[in-house]
Amino acid sequence: MARSSAPEKRPGFFSQLRTLYTFTQKAFPWLPFLLVGLVLVGIGIGVGIGFLIPPVAIWSIILWGVTGLMLGILGSLMTMTRLSTRAMYVRLDGMPGATGHVISTSLGRKWQASEMPVGINPKTQEAVYRAIGRGGVVIVGEGARGRLTRLVNDEKMKVQRVASGVPVHVFYIGHGDDEVPISKLAATIKSLPKALDRATMAAVIKRVDSVSQSLSSLPIPKGIDPTRVRAPRPR
Repeated sequence: MARSSAPEKRPGFFSQLRTLYTFTQKAFPWLPFLLVGLVLVGIGIGVGIGFLIPPVAIWSIILWGVTGLMLGILGSLMTMTRLSTRAMYVRLDGMPGATGHVISTSLGRKWQASEMPVGINPKTQEAVYRAIGRGGVVIVGEGARGRLTRLVNDEKMKVQRVASGVPVHVFYIGHGDDEVPISKLAATIKSLPKALDRATMAAVIKRVDSVSQSLSSLPIPKGIDPTRVRAPRPR
């Protein structure tokens, strides 16, 4: 007998909210105190407005208190969402493959990038990633700086050979003076000045992809599972 294929049930709002809270609290143990404080502040502001705006009546104070409660809950949800993003970057920091996850999910439509590296050292897991967008071509090195030099230079020369005149930006992931933390990588790339229009960007992508070597036979850096690291968001 054929099995009836029932559609997969998606987690509800409160289930996602609970997962988001658990995920964030692991990185920030003081989260419950902050959330409760925000709710209490919201209620306090609402009650205070109820006393200040005439006519001062018990029903008016209660209504304003409820309004403050709603605002406090909204502020708590927004704060928890922001902290969950920070918690995600805390877990990603130092993990092989984190760069690919960030540039493939956080740059938006103005950039094209893949989670797969364009260059990799299978023995040491140093990897080079590439993103192409309105700001030009971005090459990101992940791993030990000294061992990345050859990989980064090879990718830079390849891009310059087929896309002469297009700005090529090189970043290294890390916490040094001239390095970019993984938490600031997406913002750093998106802040680059626009140098290409849409037509030129599409042409550059086509040219660079045409000379890119296939990496399907090379091992992918282990150590990151984006489905587990990405902070869930309530819908």
